[in-house]
Amino acid sequence: MRAVGLLRYGGPEVLRVVELSTPHAGPGEVRIRVRAAAVNPADTLIRAGMTPVRLRGSDPLLPGQDIAGTIDEVGSGTSGVLAPGDPVMAMVNPTRAAGGGYAEWVVLPEAWVVPAPAGVSLAEAATLPLNGLTALHALDQLRLPPGSTLAVTGAAGAVGGYAVQLAKAAGHRVFADAAPGDADLVAALGADVTVTRGPGVADRFREHAPDGVDAAVDTALLGGALLPAVREGGAVALLRGGPDPVLRAQADQRRIDMVSAYVHEYDGRRDKLDLLRRLAEEGALTLRVAGRFPPQEAARAHELLEAGGVRGRLIIEF
Repeated sequence: MRAVGLLRYGGPEVLRVVELSTPHAGPGEVRIRVRAAAVNPADTLIRAGMTPVRLRGSDPLLPGQDIAGTIDEVGSGTSGVLAPGDPVMAMVNPTRAAGGGYAEWVVLPEAWVVPAPAGVSLAEAATLPLNGLTALHALDQLRLPPGSTLAVTGAAGAVGGYAVQLAKAAGHRVFADAAPGDADLVAALGADVTVTRGPGVADRFREHAPDGVDAAVDTALLGGALLPAVREGGAVALLRGGPDPVLRAQADQRRIDMVSAYVHEYDGRRDKLDLLRRLAEEGALTLRVAGRFPPQEAARAHELLEAGGVRGRLIIEF
């Protein structure tokens, strides 16, 4: 089968199309004929050697954590919920021995796979698992009661956009930041209040929430610059690791709880991924494809993502 992988760490140029043995579904597993794999910031970090996902000898390392395609092989001992021909989506953990999702065929435990949302393309479905589950895990960690106020930074991005929409679906009032050119997009995603991103954003949030918001999801990685927007005793969900000692000390001074969103806590959580499917089918989540590329142009997709300004997800199509 064809896959996109790397034999050494580096820039986008290290990505290449490689030929690998086609895997088969074992007991409790299903095989997906992948049609779309999303390109995420985590993939660029894997490619650059900046994550725990490591090269193994002379075998190519495959990035990729979002896939959509069709079931084409079912192992023994599965539930029968998924059958050959079913359109599906899944999140892949590239630390597993088989690597990530940039491949024509991917085998996963049945519990990791759910039907693709009805009425959307497979490319659109591939934008949802990783980013949607990241936003959902952040909100689940915050444990906000309905009607809470929530600030979302980086709201025009993939995770930020899903955070806005998931928060609205949960009944919260959402304050979001955006560049002027993205303000209409963020409003269309459902933000109740949109402020201009950049230095002083916490003060701009406070103009609309004088007592501070109950919590924040910091997809823009603002750290300490965001804390003044949050009320004393509130909470902040961080992406990409926990708080450093300085941020922790700042938060402790105002009794702000710091929680970390780690998407692979939801590996195999069919209930969580299926919730995203249902919300997408109901129109509560917007699936945004920013561009499509054949496998041989995967490097170009990585270049565009790292250049910034991509709204939605770039897709490698097999």
